[in-house]
Amino acid sequence: MTAERTQPVTGGTVGRPGRGPVRKRTGRRPGATESRGTILDCARRLFADHGYDGVSVRAIAKAAGVDAALVHHFFASKEGLFNASMEDAVRPEMILDPVLAGGVDGLGERLVRAFLRHWEEEPTQAKLRSILRSAVSHPTSAEMVRGYVVRKVLGRVAEVAGGPHPEVRAGLVASQLVGLALSRYVVEIEPLASLHSEAVVAAVGPNVQRYLTGELPEGCCAEGTEGKEA
Repeated sequence: MTAERTQPVTGGTVGRPGRGPVRKRTGRRPGATESRGTILDCARRLFADHGYDGVSVRAIAKAAGVDAALVHHFFASKEGLFNASMEDAVRPEMILDPVLAGGVDGLGERLVRAFLRHWEEEPTQAKLRSILRSAVSHPTSAEMVRGYVVRKVLGRVAEVAGGPHPEVRAGLVASQLVGLALSRYVVEIEPLASLHSEAVVAAVGPNVQRYLTGELPEGCCAEGTEGKEA
């Protein structure tokens, strides 16, 4: 009786008696970039609806149609995923590079102009809207957004401005810009929502400049200092 000859594997799968097919290794699945973007989009939506504490990695993976292991592969943890969703929406380098390049003079107007431009581009606006909805509705999300914006974005601007108490100045600028975003793009208060962007820059920019470089009122700074420059 002639012995059965085993055919070489040339791709795809080959059967083994009683053990099922052998799959050829393929490395990382195709479409990894698309999968990462889909995960971020689903995460932002769920964080906006349920807050950071109300969303699990498993729920995000299910909404994105991927395995939870892939979420961990890309982002390591839920905190990493939330931070990545903020970075994808805010893009500090895109906002700050042209703002900081011009020096201290006109810094406030350049910051407001870049902020408005970022909000008025698509798909950035939808991403920012989801992050802002999450921040105003859920305390843990708000804390994470606040820390990110003040530390990675406005903290850099305040340091470049060079005034004392940069952390206070960054917080004051944040109050102006977050309030502007809520009023113009979320609540859509008129006539602010319909004003030309340069009109908004002209109105808001000097306030931001004052927060960054002006003298701070008594009581704004720690230990009762008046915030006067040395």
